[in-house]
Amino acid sequence: MSTWADIQLNKKPYTPVLPLRKNMKARILLIEDDPNLGFVLKDNLVHQGYDVTLCANGEEGANAFTGEAFDLCLLDVMLPKKDGFTLAQEIRQTNERVPILFITAKSMLEDKVNGFTAGGDDYLIKPFSMEELYLRIEVFLRRSGVTPSATDTFFPLGAYVFDCSTFTLRHPQGSKSLTQKEAEVLRMLCDNQHRVVKREEILKKVWGDDDYFMGRSMDVFISKLRKYLKEDTAIQIVNYHGVGFRLEIH
Repeated sequence: MSTWADIQLNKKPYTPVLPLRKNMKARILLIEDDPNLGFVLKDNLVHQGYDVTLCANGEEGANAFTGEAFDLCLLDVMLPKKDGFTLAQEIRQTNERVPILFITAKSMLEDKVNGFTAGGDDYLIKPFSMEELYLRIEVFLRRSGVTPSATDTFFPLGAYVFDCSTFTLRHPQGSKSLTQKEAEVLRMLCDNQHRVVKREEILKKVWGDDDYFMGRSMDVFISKLRKYLKEDTAIQIVNYHGVGFRLEIH
């Protein structure tokens, strides 16, 4: 998995893990004082299909946020003129909803607490991979309703993103290709997160029958999905004995 440093030094073209946006561009405010890193991040995000405004210091970033509407903010913590924590607090005074992601070399618990206290939604430690950055951005844009979801094939699941069109479950640690039936079961659970999906519903839709042997097969598939999702302990596929299953994300 390539880090931003690898991309910067090797100058190799990067193939995005998520498809380019065709009908809309989410607007991202990127504030990074390292000119090389700022260029690399902006270039990759633009290639991914985002509309990116790059600022080199906190004051410039504050002015940009005041003058334009953004869907997500990427803030370095150690910024000249105005640090990222202070800027995040100012952003939160006027906008409580826009996602704020900190990008920083700081990894101390106190720094993370300060970041969340200042209004940040997430925290990326340098060096990080572009894959991880894309996944975090995608999840927060979908949660905030920027990316359409009614007919979408992507489902944010905690730290994962499930692409049911390609049967792919993506995580910052890597990707997992699902079988068609695994993907169909997970899609049903994603479509019905707020209710228990009955066993017979899943069996009839995915297997075409609900006899005993099909039921045993489905239980094996549920166990596999739990294994695939184990990297995020907030995700659970809860078994309601004799009734069905519900996907829960805490």
